[in-house]
Amino acid sequence: MATKHEQILQYIDGLPIGEKISVRQIAKAMTVSEGTAYRAIKEAENKGYVSTIERVGTIRIERKKKENIEKLTFAEVVNIVDGQVLGGRTGLHKTLNKFVIGAMKLEAMMRYTEAGNLLIVGNRTQAHELALKEGAAVLITGGFDCEDHVKKLADKLELPVISTSYDTFTVATMINRAIYDQLIKKEIILVEDILTPLADTYYLNTSDKVSNWHELNRKTTHSRYPVVDQNMKIQGMVTSKDILGQDWDTPIDKIMTKNPMTVNGKTSVASTAHTMVWEGIEVLPVTDESNRIEGIISRQDVLKALQMNQRQPQVGETIDDIITNQMVLVQGKAKGEEAYSCEVTPQMTNYLGTISYGVFTTIVSDAANRVLRGYKKGDLVVENMTIYFLKPVQMESTLEIIPKILEVGRKFGKVDVEVFNEGVLVGKAMMMCQLIDRQ
Repeated sequence: MATKHEQILQYIDGLPIGEKISVRQIAKAMTVSEGTAYRAIKEAENKGYVSTIERVGTIRIERKKKENIEKLTFAEVVNIVDGQVLGGRTGLHKTLNKFVIGAMKLEAMMRYTEAGNLLIVGNRTQAHELALKEGAAVLITGGFDCEDHVKKLADKLELPVISTSYDTFTVATMINRAIYDQLIKKEIILVEDILTPLADTYYLNTSDKVSNWHELNRKTTHSRYPVVDQNMKIQGMVTSKDILGQDWDTPIDKIMTKNPMTVNGKTSVASTAHTMVWEGIEVLPVTDESNRIEGIISRQDVLKALQMNQRQPQVGETIDDIITNQMVLVQGKAKGEEAYSCEVTPQMTNYLGTISYGVFTTIVSDAANRVLRGYKKGDLVVENMTIYFLKPVQMESTLEIIPKILEVGRKFGKVDVEVFNEGVLVGKAMMMCQLIDRQ
């Protein structure tokens, strides 16, 4: 049976898109305390199906699909520009396709303005009115208000009119940055994107016996199953090793591994891969915040997802992409020695104008990764890194990075990396890396 918290979440999820909700309203509708209602609303916000806006309140919005994550809702725009909603609040849940800057004559402006757009413009009443009639929302810069008849039209068409104190250029920059950040998020694969859902997951109950494991094993040929209680909460994991030599009437909860490691759907696949490699785990149960099972994820699922992601172009560059794109293969000092050249750009420096510690870490990690791949095809995760020293390196300096393999085995590699600037040693690090075979 679902808990009260879960019932509230289901209730919120069932509300119409665009409906405004409040702690008091939820508490009254579900006969719970305001504290319980508040916690449920906050979780719904984290799950992405409500949005809280200052001076407006909390509204039910449509949960975004992964492929549409880069599109912002008008509710998100309000939060990004610290805006005030003048009209059309019931349309805040809608998604904008693109924004148009109204820095042109009215006729030209309307040629570019279409349904689903956001027109960024100053206090030009006629532009506000025409944009709304075209099906576009309006963002008024400079902190200006709009005419009452425009507000009424916005309410009627359910298209937001938003006012912000920022200027047009600043607003466009803020929205563009938010879209860019969303594009990076889109490329990061999460567990929820690749898990085997509950409907397709085989599991055992704490009341089951070893004989039930054998039945599932014959049916599925799998050997690992999560064990849940009557509320579908994870209680353990049972594998063929646990079953070995056990009487068929033995209760599952007597031989299972209790309190197993689990993973949340919002965890990145890369982080999950790290956990599975270190702990030697083949299958992880995926749970929600209440420890209820949502599905499972296997090591094979993780490896396939990581390999697929490597073949896809990155839409939005992260700081790691900027750094590694600077690294170019060059001829080392010794014959056959592998070396890399990298220019220190302004983005790679700290407030003193010298290379930051984090950037240096990325450079030596990437160099180790590249040299190990020459010996063994596959992926790796850094288990241990020791940076012996790092001298200040000015921006626009050109670094020479020389990675040397000290040891390499079937499952690990040990790499020493030296970094030079104009022939002077400026950094040195050593790494132990765990190698992941590609299956």
